[in-house]
Amino acid sequence: MRISHRTLFPVLICLLLAGCSASDSPTDPGGGPSDTRTIKANPSFANDITEIFTRKGCTGSSCHGNGSGGLTLSTSASANHVRLVNVTSPNSGEVYVIPNDAQNSYLVKKLENRQGSGNGSRMPLGGSALDNVDLTNIKNWINTGAPNN
Repeated sequence: MRISHRTLFPVLICLLLAGCSASDSPTDPGGGPSDTRTIKANPSFANDITEIFTRKGCTGSSCHGNGSGGLTLSTSASANHVRLVNVTSPNSGEVYVIPNDAQNSYLVKKLENRQGSGNGSRMPLGGSALDNVDLTNIKNWINTGAPNN
Protein backbone atom coordinates (compact mmCIF):
# COMPACT_ATOMS: atom_id res chain seq x y z
CA MET A 1 0.00 0.00 0.00
CA ARG A 2 1.39 3.39 -0.98
CA ILE A 3 0.56 6.54 1.03
CA SER A 4 1.04 9.88 -0.66
CA HIS A 5 2.73 12.86 0.98
CA ARG A 6 -0.50 14.81 0.52
CA THR A 7 -2.32 12.32 2.76
CA LEU A 8 0.42 11.83 5.33
CA PHE A 9 1.31 15.49 5.92
CA PRO A 10 -2.11 16.62 7.29
CA VAL A 11 -2.26 13.57 9.55
CA LEU A 12 1.18 14.32 11.00
CA ILE A 13 0.28 17.98 11.57
CA CYS A 14 -2.92 16.99 13.43
CA LEU A 15 -1.01 14.55 15.63
CA LEU A 16 1.67 17.12 16.40
CA LEU A 17 -0.85 19.82 17.32
CA ALA A 18 -2.88 17.44 19.46
CA GLY A 19 0.25 16.49 21.41
CA CYS A 20 1.23 20.13 21.98
CA SER A 21 -2.15 21.29 23.21
CA ALA A 22 -2.53 18.40 25.64
CA SER A 23 0.68 19.28 27.48
CA ASP A 24 -0.50 22.84 28.20
CA SER A 25 -3.78 21.82 29.79
CA PRO A 26 -4.44 23.15 33.31
CA THR A 27 -4.96 19.54 34.38
CA ASP A 28 -1.68 18.36 32.89
CA PRO A 29 0.25 16.21 35.36
CA GLY A 30 3.04 18.30 36.80
CA GLY A 31 5.21 16.56 39.36
CA GLY A 32 3.96 13.01 39.17
CA PRO A 33 1.34 10.70 37.75
CA SER A 34 -1.31 11.57 40.35
CA ASP A 35 -0.52 15.30 40.63
CA THR A 36 -2.79 17.84 38.97
CA ARG A 37 -1.37 21.29 38.31
CA THR A 38 -3.29 24.01 40.12
CA ILE A 39 -2.79 27.68 40.90
CA LYS A 40 -1.33 28.02 44.38
CA ALA A 41 -1.38 31.09 46.60
CA ASN A 42 2.02 30.18 48.09
CA PRO A 43 3.87 27.98 45.60
CA SER A 44 7.05 26.24 46.65
CA PHE A 45 10.15 27.18 44.68
CA ALA A 46 11.59 23.67 44.97
CA ASN A 47 8.41 21.74 44.21
CA ASP A 48 6.44 24.05 41.93
CA ILE A 49 8.69 26.63 40.24
CA THR A 50 11.73 24.45 39.54
CA GLU A 51 9.31 21.77 38.26
CA ILE A 52 8.01 24.27 35.68
CA PHE A 53 11.55 25.04 34.51
CA THR A 54 12.30 21.33 34.19
CA ARG A 55 9.00 20.36 32.52
CA LYS A 56 9.17 23.21 29.99
CA GLY A 57 12.76 22.29 29.03
CA CYS A 58 14.45 25.40 30.45
CA THR A 59 17.00 23.27 32.34
CA GLY A 60 17.92 21.23 29.26
CA SER A 61 21.30 21.35 27.58
CA SER A 62 19.80 23.05 24.53
CA CYS A 63 18.54 25.92 26.68
CA HIS A 64 19.58 27.43 30.01
CA GLY A 65 21.11 24.13 31.11
CA ASN A 66 24.14 25.28 29.13
CA GLY A 67 23.92 28.92 30.21
CA SER A 68 22.18 30.30 27.13
CA GLY A 69 21.37 33.99 27.36
CA GLY A 70 23.68 34.43 30.34
CA LEU A 71 21.47 32.40 32.71
CA THR A 72 22.16 28.86 33.87
CA LEU A 73 19.26 26.80 35.23
CA SER A 74 19.42 23.24 36.50
CA THR A 75 17.18 20.77 38.29
CA SER A 76 18.67 22.01 41.60
CA ALA A 77 16.20 24.37 43.25
CA SER A 78 18.80 25.89 45.59
CA ALA A 79 21.18 26.63 42.69
CA ASN A 80 18.35 28.13 40.62
CA HIS A 81 17.23 30.35 43.49
CA VAL A 82 20.75 31.77 43.90
CA ARG A 83 20.94 32.46 40.14
CA LEU A 84 17.55 34.22 39.91
CA VAL A 85 16.60 36.18 43.03
CA ASN A 86 18.08 39.70 43.18
CA VAL A 87 20.46 38.82 40.32
CA THR A 88 20.93 41.19 37.40
CA SER A 89 20.82 39.80 33.88
CA PRO A 90 24.15 40.41 32.13
CA ASN A 91 22.29 41.04 28.88
CA SER A 92 19.47 43.40 29.89
CA GLY A 93 20.75 44.91 33.12
CA GLU A 94 17.39 44.05 34.74
CA VAL A 95 16.91 41.90 37.83
CA TYR A 96 15.56 38.42 37.03
CA VAL A 97 13.41 38.16 40.17
CA ILE A 98 12.56 41.13 42.37
CA PRO A 99 10.91 39.73 45.52
CA ASN A 100 7.33 40.99 45.93
CA ASP A 101 7.36 42.54 42.44
CA ALA A 102 6.45 40.07 39.70
CA GLN A 103 5.34 42.86 37.34
CA ASN A 104 8.86 44.33 37.14
CA SER A 105 10.83 41.08 37.39
CA TYR A 106 12.73 40.37 34.18
CA LEU A 107 11.78 36.67 34.36
CA VAL A 108 8.07 37.55 34.13
CA LYS A 109 8.72 40.13 31.41
CA LYS A 110 10.47 37.44 29.33
CA LEU A 111 7.67 34.94 29.94
CA GLU A 112 5.02 37.50 28.94
CA ASN A 113 7.04 38.87 26.00
CA ARG A 114 7.33 42.34 27.60
CA GLN A 115 11.15 42.40 27.64
CA GLY A 116 11.42 45.24 25.14
CA SER A 117 13.22 45.39 21.84
CA GLY A 118 16.84 44.33 21.84
CA ASN A 119 16.33 41.97 24.81
CA GLY A 120 15.64 38.76 22.93
CA SER A 121 12.48 36.76 22.53
CA ARG A 122 9.70 35.43 24.72
CA MET A 123 10.64 32.44 26.82
CA PRO A 124 10.59 29.54 26.52
CA LEU A 125 12.31 30.16 23.21
CA GLY A 126 10.79 28.04 20.46
CA GLY A 127 8.20 26.55 22.81
CA SER A 128 4.64 27.43 23.63
CA ALA A 129 4.02 30.27 26.07
CA LEU A 130 3.40 29.27 29.67
CA ASP A 131 -0.25 28.64 30.41
CA ASN A 132 -2.15 30.55 33.09
CA VAL A 133 -1.42 27.95 35.79
CA ASP A 134 2.36 28.06 35.38
CA LEU A 135 2.57 31.82 34.85
CA THR A 136 0.32 32.59 37.82
CA ASN A 137 2.31 30.25 40.08
CA ILE A 138 5.56 31.98 39.13
CA LYS A 139 4.00 35.40 39.78
CA ASN A 140 2.51 34.23 43.08
CA TRP A 141 5.89 32.87 44.19
CA ILE A 142 7.58 36.20 43.38
CA ASN A 143 4.79 38.27 44.96
CA THR A 144 5.04 36.30 48.21
CA GLY A 145 8.67 37.32 48.55
CA ALA A 146 10.34 34.74 46.25
CA PRO A 147 11.22 32.47 49.18
CA ASN A 148 13.72 29.64 48.87
CA ASN A 149 11.17 27.06 50.00
